[in-house]
Amino acid sequence: MSDPRLSELALDGLWKNNPALVQVLGLCPLLAISNTTVNALGLAIATLVTLLVSNGVVSLIRDWVRAEVRLPVYVMVIASVVTIIELIMNAHFHELYNTLGIFIPLIVTNCIIIARAEGFASRHGFGVSMFDGLMMGLGFGLVLVVLGGMRELIGFGTLLDGADQLFGPVAIDWGVRILPEQMTFLLALMPPGAFIGLALLVAFKQAVDQRSARRARAAKAARSAEPAAEAAG
Repeated sequence: MSDPRLSELALDGLWKNNPALVQVLGLCPLLAISNTTVNALGLAIATLVTLLVSNGVVSLIRDWVRAEVRLPVYVMVIASVVTIIELIMNAHFHELYNTLGIFIPLIVTNCIIIARAEGFASRHGFGVSMFDGLMMGLGFGLVLVVLGGMRELIGFGTLLDGADQLFGPVAIDWGVRILPEQMTFLLALMPPGAFIGLALLVAFKQAVDQRSARRARAAKAARSAEPAAEAAG
């Protein structure tokens, strides 16, 4: 099977086939953890690394895995990667590890990772599979961080509060208060706020795509009208 172009993979992962906005996969951690920017960024990095490594390993072993047992083998690969990430986070980012809780091991069952391992990495070479994992992870992570930033800003009035949990003591003053406490909106931090925030992001993407499609149709119509106008002239 021929490998797709890297530009197509980048566009698919970041926008055209974004896991969160188009495929609508991995919504459990996306909605549960995105109440602050730091929590969202921590889970986004863990998911990206899992996608990157698992795609690469699955691509390397795809010719040695029988079709009958491929899914259990892929899940074992993903579980091994997640276990390593969990141990590293527990050792070096313990406060963030406690905050993310069960959602770190739940990365094993994230539909995005299993779908890319089965649907892409098992059918393509090592380099392009790693790139696909990177782009899909970045696409999911960007949505996660943007949603986390929106909810933290509206719900707490801050951004990057608690950044030292992820970046260490150097980031203890990175958090900034943008809105006064009396202007915050508690709904943004609750489950309905997560769904509303994600819906707004999906609506924004749809609006941009529809506007681009209208412009493309208008440009095509203009190009088609030029020969007719020249012939008539």
